[in-house]
Amino acid sequence: MTTLLWIIAMIFVLGAMAYLRVSLLSTTIAAAVVLVVGSTMDIIGVISWIVFLVIALPLNIKSFRQNFISRPLLKVYRGIMPEMSSTEKEAIEAGTTWWEADLFAGNPNWSKLHNYPKARLTAEEQAFLDGPVEEVCKMVNQHQVSHELGDLPQDVWQYLKDNGFFAMIIKKKYGGLEYSAYAQSCVLQKLAGVSSELASTVGVPNSLGPGELLQHYGTKDQQDHYLPRLAKGLEVPCFALTSPEAGSDAGSIPDFGVVCKGEFQGEEVLGMKLTWNKRYITLAPVATVLGLAFKLRDPDHLLGDKEELGITCALIPTDIPGVETGRRHFPLNCMFQNGPTRGNEVFVPLSFIIGGPEMAGQGWRMLVECLSVGRGITLPSNSAGGVKTAAVATGAYARIRRQFKLPIGKLEGIEEPMARIGGNAYLMDAVATLTTTAIDLGEKPSVISAIVKYHLTDRMQKCVIDAMDIHGGKGVCLGPNNYLGRGYQAAPIAITVEGANILTRSMIIYGQGAIRCHPYVLAEMESAFDTDANRGLDNFDAAIFGHIGFATSNFIRSLWMGVTSSYFTNSPYSDKTKRYYQQMNRFSANLALLSDLAMATLGGNLKRKERISARLGDLLSQLYLTSATLKRYEDDGRLTEDLPLVQWAVEDSLYKLQDSLDDLLNNFPMGLGIALRAVIFPFGRPIKRPSDVLDHKVAKIMQTPCASRDRLGKGQFWTPSEFNAVGIQEQTFKDILAAEPLYDKVCKAAGKRLPFMWLDKVAAEGKALGVLSDSEIALLERAEIGRLKSINVDDFDTNELRAQLAPKAKQEKAA
Repeated sequence: MTTLLWIIAMIFVLGAMAYLRVSLLSTTIAAAVVLVVGSTMDIIGVISWIVFLVIALPLNIKSFRQNFISRPLLKVYRGIMPEMSSTEKEAIEAGTTWWEADLFAGNPNWSKLHNYPKARLTAEEQAFLDGPVEEVCKMVNQHQVSHELGDLPQDVWQYLKDNGFFAMIIKKKYGGLEYSAYAQSCVLQKLAGVSSELASTVGVPNSLGPGELLQHYGTKDQQDHYLPRLAKGLEVPCFALTSPEAGSDAGSIPDFGVVCKGEFQGEEVLGMKLTWNKRYITLAPVATVLGLAFKLRDPDHLLGDKEELGITCALIPTDIPGVETGRRHFPLNCMFQNGPTRGNEVFVPLSFIIGGPEMAGQGWRMLVECLSVGRGITLPSNSAGGVKTAAVATGAYARIRRQFKLPIGKLEGIEEPMARIGGNAYLMDAVATLTTTAIDLGEKPSVISAIVKYHLTDRMQKCVIDAMDIHGGKGVCLGPNNYLGRGYQAAPIAITVEGANILTRSMIIYGQGAIRCHPYVLAEMESAFDTDANRGLDNFDAAIFGHIGFATSNFIRSLWMGVTSSYFTNSPYSDKTKRYYQQMNRFSANLALLSDLAMATLGGNLKRKERISARLGDLLSQLYLTSATLKRYEDDGRLTEDLPLVQWAVEDSLYKLQDSLDDLLNNFPMGLGIALRAVIFPFGRPIKRPSDVLDHKVAKIMQTPCASRDRLGKGQFWTPSEFNAVGIQEQTFKDILAAEPLYDKVCKAAGKRLPFMWLDKVAAEGKALGVLSDSEIALLERAEIGRLKSINVDDFDTNELRAQLAPKAKQEKAA
């Protein structure tokens, strides 16, 4: 019995050392202490000490460990892991890691998360939102843009240029606004709630484009020439990356340039002949300056010894002979300016390369670094803004619209999709805020930007579908009164652009995250292919034994938290969010453990096992989304009235994480899933999806004027102006709620239950009965006008819906 207790004590000590992640030397000392105790009590003998020394001494004597353990392992490692290509290296090295690395490490530091500063707008940024942004929202008639003009009106274009909307990222010394990433996100969210065309037009110049690239890499002459002109709206920029043969696989673009001498503006200069065929380029049809990505060749060695210089970025004025722009694509009836651009052997000087000739071949790194910032702002912000507006508008509509003598929002079947919209609106705003906080802190979070691009556009699409289902015919019939239909059409565009979502989920998130976020993998890879053999071995030894300790720790942590359901892990709070933090501790350890096992069993083949990678990426992604939600709750002051929104968002994300984890275990390599399930889910799946009761609470917030509802739609365009159907409906929503007690008063006086319609007739009866004041009568009459506007749909003369032929087409038809 004593021996058994000693064995249990040894296992406990070693397990505790692994759980707490103490050093190898400290673990060795702790084991030795337990052995001393065992010897003192005559429980163990010499053999136990011999076994201990045979294991402990080689591991702790560095020279022995390196030569007899690490060196053979390094040889095996080099055989398993293929050397990275140059583009893969540049993608991995570009950008930075941030909070996602903590989530990947299996032991998140919650104090670190909550100590990140709360995102705030400056007085100048707030004034811009309240002034020019509010004004341009009033100017846009979405039906006119999408159905009549096929473009933003010219006065809107000019207003955007005159008021610096294209210059939010440009520094003030060049005449730009130099706003924070958070401010840019707030602007785009508000615009997206009004018009996807408006948000896209403003978003692109402030995302991946010449402005961003020039500020980071441009020569002084390029900056001094272009940045002031971009800031004033004298230049309209676009960036051409995607080719017909290279969409998501941007690194394989076929467009090329050849270094040569030629004539430009009457002088012979060293330059390049560029040939390109690009498509899907936003603002290309109206751009005056084209950012162009291509592969540069130097066959005559005019710049040096290399013939293939690599991907290069250049700025090309679109009025140069041979540059073809102006034609447009027609993306799902969404009328933002998007189209192809082409050129065949267009000669330009080498000085057109962004950063000058010395930056030839450096374009891929430039693109990856800048894309990690732009991808983290534009599409996620547009998605969050669209869903925030849809959430509040759907709540208002569901309270106004009645069926079966009830507001439809009181029906349980409607509450379920409403809760999905409301919970996601809260989460998506939180995620956009945390991500822009990282950017404002100087990070270039390539992994996070991939996470938020995929998950926020995906959730946006699903929420718009839910909103369409609730609105029914109101959402289906297009016209000035329909605030959902065009957003529904636009949703697949966001899914497709800036890295298609399928690719982003299956390759990019985990493909970069596993290497960038893991504390040891990148060091192992770099040391394995280090040209200095001694340095490589030394670094590999440190990395591989750190990795072994890390993996052991995550196994012990996963086992312990599985058995105890993570009840004994740390949480920064003891309120209703406590269990969420504890469950995230558990899933973080699971992610770290399964990542190591997947890499160990699959090696370099892991990147080809895209469904395994996708599910591992899902774990990291949902942990990030959940932590952003909890961070928002903290920053907002832990307001208990917002708790249903927090709970729904967190429980939905953790449930999705659990689904991916379950699928991963069912398909884990080498049949390890069954054994791992016993470690990770020893008592079954712990997370339940949001309950019906929680759905009801979220739906009620969406239909009730309150501070929580105001925060849900904070920053969006609610002014009941001429073209803002959402703002007009919001006023009607308030009028209807104010009209209901007046309606009850008239019914009581009349001695019968009147139908809740024809509120103008109810007002007339109330007047006849003498129970309503003049202001109450006016309120009922106004509420009826708004109610009919909210529930009715637009209709048109047949000729209004007939496709209008352009003048040239009319002439050809007449001929």
